[in-house]
Amino acid sequence: MTSVQWLKPTCISGAALLLLAVPHLQAQQKQDITFEQAFSGKATNISKPLPVIREWSDAEHYLEMRPDAVNGRMQAWKIDARTGKAVIYTAPVDGPSVEVREKDVFYKAADGTTVRLTNDAAEEKNPTLSPDGKYVAFTRNNDLYSVEIATKKEIRYSNDGSDVIYNGWASWVYYEEILGRPTHYRAFWWSPDSRKIAYMHFNDTKVPVFPIYSEKGQHGYLENTRYPKAGDPNPAVKVGVVPVSGGVTTWADFNENDDQYFGTPFWTDDSQQLWMQWMNRGQDNLKIYSINPQSGAKKEIYDEKQKTWIDWFDAVPVLQKNQGFLLQSDKTGWSHLYLYNMDGSLKKQLTSGNWTVKSVLEIDETNQLIYFTARKEASTRFDLYKVSMKSGAITRLTNGNYNNLIKMAPGGKYFITTYSNLQTPSKMALIDNNGKVVRELGDSKGEKFDNYNLAQTELKTYKTRDGLELPLTITMPLHMEAGKKYPILISIYGGPNAGTVYDTWKYGNIQQWWAQEGVIQVAIDNRSSGQLGKMGMNYIHRQLGKHEIEDYMDAAMWLRSQPWADSSKICMTGGSFGGYMTCMALTYGADVFTHGMANYAVTDWQLYDSHYTERYMDTPAENPEGYKATSVMTYADKYKGLIRIVHGTMDDNVHMQNCIQLIDKLENLNKHFEFMLYPGERHGWGGLKSVHSAGESYRFIYNNLLNKTYPAAFTK
Repeated sequence: MTSVQWLKPTCISGAALLLLAVPHLQAQQKQDITFEQAFSGKATNISKPLPVIREWSDAEHYLEMRPDAVNGRMQAWKIDARTGKAVIYTAPVDGPSVEVREKDVFYKAADGTTVRLTNDAAEEKNPTLSPDGKYVAFTRNNDLYSVEIATKKEIRYSNDGSDVIYNGWASWVYYEEILGRPTHYRAFWWSPDSRKIAYMHFNDTKVPVFPIYSEKGQHGYLENTRYPKAGDPNPAVKVGVVPVSGGVTTWADFNENDDQYFGTPFWTDDSQQLWMQWMNRGQDNLKIYSINPQSGAKKEIYDEKQKTWIDWFDAVPVLQKNQGFLLQSDKTGWSHLYLYNMDGSLKKQLTSGNWTVKSVLEIDETNQLIYFTARKEASTRFDLYKVSMKSGAITRLTNGNYNNLIKMAPGGKYFITTYSNLQTPSKMALIDNNGKVVRELGDSKGEKFDNYNLAQTELKTYKTRDGLELPLTITMPLHMEAGKKYPILISIYGGPNAGTVYDTWKYGNIQQWWAQEGVIQVAIDNRSSGQLGKMGMNYIHRQLGKHEIEDYMDAAMWLRSQPWADSSKICMTGGSFGGYMTCMALTYGADVFTHGMANYAVTDWQLYDSHYTERYMDTPAENPEGYKATSVMTYADKYKGLIRIVHGTMDDNVHMQNCIQLIDKLENLNKHFEFMLYPGERHGWGGLKSVHSAGESYRFIYNNLLNKTYPAAFTK
C-alpha cells in the first residue's frame, strides 16, 4: 500500500479532509454556480481579468493593452516601470510585416500601406522578413525564393523541388518533432546581417508513404504523407547557405545519406558562423558544429553523450565579442547551466543540484548576470533567479510559496510576474532585479468570489512501489455527505517532461460544476513528468509507458483505499499520450481502473513516428521486447470495465490505424467498449465536433460515474 503526505507543513488525515468538506452554516448561505455559468458563459464575477501586458518596449517601459473609452477597441499604452505613468503608445505596435493572401505575398509597412510582392498561380508559404527589412524569403512548390521589397525583384535559390524534394520546407517528421509545429514547416533562417540564408534540403524518396483516407465527395480520396514510423528510413537531409543575391549554395560538410538528424541551427551575431546541431539516429550523442558559410567546412564545438537520450537545445546563446556560449544540459540527471569557451572547453558550471532549470530569460553581460526560471524551491513551482557568471552566486528574485510566470525586461532591470498557488487566485506584480516589489499590478479575485461555494484543490504526494515520491492534486466534491462514496475522474497527459501537477491557481467553472455534481477530480504526475528531472525520465528508456502506468496505478490504489472513494468508479481520461495511458489503464491496469475515455491514442509504439519513438524506445529491431511490453494490444485480453475510444479520421500525427488495431483486437476477444470517430478531423478538433465531443464526454460521466440522467440542458 502506498502512502500519501501533504506537501504543506500541516498533515491532515483523510477523515479530517472529509469533515472539512461537509458544508457548515456559512457555506450553505453561499450559492453554487448554475449550468449557464458553467457551460454557457454567463458571468459569475468570481474572477476578473488581469492587465494585458503585451511586451516590454524597452528596458524601462512595457506595453499594456487597454480598451478605448470611446470605441472599446484595445489600445496600447506605454507604462513607465518606475513611476507607473501611462501614455498612449503612438508608435506602431507592430512593425513591418508580411503575409500570404490569395496565395501571394503581401508586405505591410509600418505606416499601414500594403504592397503585393508576388503574383503567381502557385502558393507562397512562410514569408519571412530579412532582419534589415529589405527582403522577404519564402517557399513555392518546395523551392526557396526571396523578393526584394523595393524593386519586387524575385530571386530563386533552388531548382529541384518536387513531391519528395523540399528546400526550406520541412519533411513531416522534422516539422512535428524537431523544428516544431510553430514553424509551420519553415526550414530556412536569415543571417543577422541579412546577406545569407541557411536552409535545409530534404529528400523523402526512401520514406514510406502513409495513406490517410478522406470520405469527402462521391469517391473520397487519399492524402499520402511521407511518414517514417519507428525503424523506417528517415529523410536524407543536407544543410546549405546561399547568398541573398542568389548563386551557388554552399553545403555543410556532412554526408546526407548518413542515418542522422539535424536540429535547429543558430547564426552567430556577426553572421560569420552557422552553428549546427547534429545527432545520431540513436539520439544519445549530440554535437554542435561550427559551419563556415563560405566553404561549408565544419568544426566540432561540443560533444555530449548520454546512456538514454538527449534533447535538442532550444537556444545556444553566444556572448558578445565571442567570449563564450551558454548551454542548458541535463547530462547530470538535472537540467543546469554551463558556460563554455568558444573552443568548446568548459569555463564554468553555473548551477547544480537536484533541481531543474527551466529556461534562460535574459543575459546581462554588462553586469555578468544570467536570469533564469527554475523548479528549485519545489518541483511544483517555478521561481525566477539570477546567477553571477563571475562567482556562480545564485539569488532568488521571486518571493513566497507561489508559482510564477515571468515577463523579463530587456537587460533584466525589471520583470513582471503573474503569481499564484492552489489557494491563491493569480496576481500580477512589477519587481526589480533585486527582488523588490515596485508595484502590484492586478488581482484576479473577483468581487463575487466570496459569494460562491468553491471546491478547493489540494496538493499531495504519493509513493510508488519502488519508493519514489511524486505529486498529485485532488479537488474534492462540494456538499459531501458522511459515509457516501464518490466517483474519481483522473485527467492526465503522462508524456515525458510534460507534467500537469503544479501549485498554481486552476479555477474553472466546469471543474466547479463537477465538484457540485459529486465527482472527485484528480491530476497525477508520474516519474517521467519532469518532477524528478532527467533522472526520473531515464527510468522509461526502452519501456515507454510501463513505469508511467504503474505509477498511476500506485496513486489510484491509494485513492481507492480512501473512505470517500467509490472503487467501482475509477475513471481515467486523456488525449494523445494521455489516450495511450488511458488505454493502458483499462488493459494493463484493469484491476485498478474501471472506466476510461481515450482520445486519439497511440496503442502501439511501432505505429508512431521514428524520431519521437526511438528517442525513448530505440528501434523495434533493437528492442523487440520493449515494444511488445508497452503495446496496449499485448494486454487487451485483460480488458474489463468500459472504455470510450475516440479518434479523428484524418489524424496525421497519431494515425487512426492505432485505434483500429485495438478495436480489431477487442472485437476478436468479444469485449464491450464504446467508439466515436470524427470525420475529417486531425489530432484534436474544434468547432461543432468539439461541442459534440465534450457533450459525449459529459454523457459518459453522468451515465457511468454519477449514475444520473444526462441533463437535457446539454442538448439544447
